[in-house]
Amino acid sequence: MVEAAVIMVKHDLDRREIQDEELQKFCSRVSKLLQKEDLGPDAADALRRLFLIVSATKYNRKLEKTCVDLLQTTLCLPTCPEQLQLLCAAILREMSPCDSLSLCCDHIQNTRQLSLVASVLLAQGDKKQEVRNVGLRVFKVLESRQPEGPSLRPLLPVLSKVTSLAPGTLHQDQTNVLNKRLVDWLRYASVQQGLVHSSGGFFSTPRARQPGPVTEVDGAVATDFFTVLSTGQHFTEDQWLNVQAFSMLRAWLLHSSPEGTGPADTDDRSELEGSTLSVLSAATSTSRLLPPQERLRDKAFEYCQRLIEQSNRRALRKGDADLQKACLVEAVLVLDVLCRQDPSFLYRTLSCLKGLHARLCGDPSSVRALLPLAQFFLNHGEAVAVDSEAVCQRLFTRTPADLFHSPTLAFEFVRFCRDNLPQLGRNLSVLRLSFPNLFKFLAWNSPPLTSEFVAFLPSLVDASTAVEMLHALLDLPCLTAALDLQLRSSPAASERPLWDTSLRTPSCLEAFRDPQFQGLFQYLLRARASGTTERLAPLHQLLQPMASCARVVQCAEAVPTLVRVFFSAVSQFTDKALTNQLALLLLERSDSLYQVPGYEASVHRVLSSEFLALCTRHPSLVVELAKELLEFLGGTGGLRSGASMLSSVVWAIGEYLSVCWDRRCTVEQINKFFEALEALLFELTQSRPSATLPKCPPQVITTLMTTLTKLASRSQDLIPRVSLFLSKMRTLALSPAASSMHCEEGMGAVRRRATELLHLLKMPSVAQFVFTPSVDVSEPRYHRDTNTALPLALRTVSRLVEKEAGLLPG
Repeated sequence: MVEAAVIMVKHDLDRREIQDEELQKFCSRVSKLLQKEDLGPDAADALRRLFLIVSATKYNRKLEKTCVDLLQTTLCLPTCPEQLQLLCAAILREMSPCDSLSLCCDHIQNTRQLSLVASVLLAQGDKKQEVRNVGLRVFKVLESRQPEGPSLRPLLPVLSKVTSLAPGTLHQDQTNVLNKRLVDWLRYASVQQGLVHSSGGFFSTPRARQPGPVTEVDGAVATDFFTVLSTGQHFTEDQWLNVQAFSMLRAWLLHSSPEGTGPADTDDRSELEGSTLSVLSAATSTSRLLPPQERLRDKAFEYCQRLIEQSNRRALRKGDADLQKACLVEAVLVLDVLCRQDPSFLYRTLSCLKGLHARLCGDPSSVRALLPLAQFFLNHGEAVAVDSEAVCQRLFTRTPADLFHSPTLAFEFVRFCRDNLPQLGRNLSVLRLSFPNLFKFLAWNSPPLTSEFVAFLPSLVDASTAVEMLHALLDLPCLTAALDLQLRSSPAASERPLWDTSLRTPSCLEAFRDPQFQGLFQYLLRARASGTTERLAPLHQLLQPMASCARVVQCAEAVPTLVRVFFSAVSQFTDKALTNQLALLLLERSDSLYQVPGYEASVHRVLSSEFLALCTRHPSLVVELAKELLEFLGGTGGLRSGASMLSSVVWAIGEYLSVCWDRRCTVEQINKFFEALEALLFELTQSRPSATLPKCPPQVITTLMTTLTKLASRSQDLIPRVSLFLSKMRTLALSPAASSMHCEEGMGAVRRRATELLHLLKMPSVAQFVFTPSVDVSEPRYHRDTNTALPLALRTVSRLVEKEAGLLPG
């Protein structure tokens, strides 16, 4: 195996370096090898390398026509080894679509060879009706009905592909042929095991080679017909066809529904011709009178019922137990299709599935089968008076809480929720209230599930739970850490998934078990929306040792995207009250995040942009939340909330704290905000900054200066005060102390901004026009057209100031 891997890597490196000229030379070598009578190991090795060359590139490689013709000839040679045929077919598929292809399947008798040629033709698309031609040939072979003829097993995947690519190309007689064949394969496969091929030794006897009956998964001798859950040492051809027929049954039922296939053919006289085993079906005369489509449904129903009965047996091997669960899922899905196509099956199915649901609810290992069961009750609950809401309630409450660490179940569960949003209908509140449980799937499996939740999250957002959901999204990495501790504390060690064993968290585990923090952990791990919010800052500190865990970091990377999706959904229905709540939440949480590496900076960027979006949609928000905004600016929260968030809040104050946007705005409010911003700017630019506060970037300083100037233009008594402050800022920007704190480019920006603002304040009326324009002047054309009012005013001010002061700004 190691040698083979080394050879593959070497070939891959060779493929990367090969040029078109070298490829043509290599094709010539392959052509010479394929022209030999004896196609030996050299030909196989050359074809394998050619396959690597044409497949491991995103560009379409063109081969010589001679080489392509020889590949087709070799593929169709009856005496060609199967390995070479497989390689030829793989190369031709990789080249698809190919204009020089001349393959035809009309006269191929060997079913394995027919399946390879068909796979190449189907890969070409349908320019020359390849799908129809392949379908005709395959159905012609099916109609031949030779019990001792070639195996039909290779053709079933081709049939599935044809029906999925172009179901409308099948005629009614072709559909009937496959319906009849599927009935035989599903219901009348042999119940005896296949023959054991004897080595012909001295001690081999005819008696020892006699096959026994197939058995059930618990070892008992099968007393009913053969299914995919029947076991044995060796299987017959019709038993293999039984397994393949069940694997394609659901897809075929969906494609061959009566809506797309025309009237049913009730002539069933030729159904049992050529099938020895099918003579047994003569006893079921009532079933024989049904049209082929309906008879297939009837036998499919019997098959699924038999599988449900077999799934209740105790398997002797783990592999058989896993197969039981997979077959149970497929059987319920097939029954759902049957009941949707023919409601007469509904009441016969209901009692069976009710019992199955009661059994599975007490079996955690079979929880995957609960999803198709819930799907069934959602689709048919009203018709049979079953409370589908209770089924969904149980599913959403227990499953995510117990099995969030199963990646397969997580994906299937979220996809089930996505696909059934229309069916949930009035039960959508059950889904929305269960978002804390659904977030457990996301927290533990964030990389593969992020795209699913991006599409699914808007359906979960509701006005009544929006605030609680936003808190939950921001605490998602903290939830990941808590779930990790929950699993580490679980007594069922064999059921726990793998994690980073190098991570030592004894203090976290002790805190998780400490009664003092049980309430906070229980709130974080709740199953349903509680309608309340808890401050989880103590948990952020307790779980800090786990912040560098790979799973926590991966979850943190998904949060910014999900928060954007959340606000996009909320914007569709938010009102003023909810907007105010969300704005307060953003101010509060900007200083209260789980400190995962890189998490705060990325989340602050999103929170700042969303805060501005809220203010843009509801400008009166600044006046209504004046008290909270002043507290944010005056406390340490504003300084610790990050540059982007602080800049957005300051900019929003300067933009929307005006009578133009809200008549309730007063001069007193403007003065209070001016004093708070002035104190904040002084604290950020003092020569001896606090060691406990983060370093302030120049863009925050320039935003503060601009906002102070805007407020002064609206309360002109403040103009002398802000002019003095701006003069000091311009001087400070030139000092060595400021240069040591910030880069030269940043201090240059501060200096230029201070100079520009000072020039504007020399003409208060112009400053007010520029900083507080009317709604009309705020339109984009006033900024794009150089002849309109705002650019003209700025140019006029610049020229007047130049004449008076004799200098240009910055």
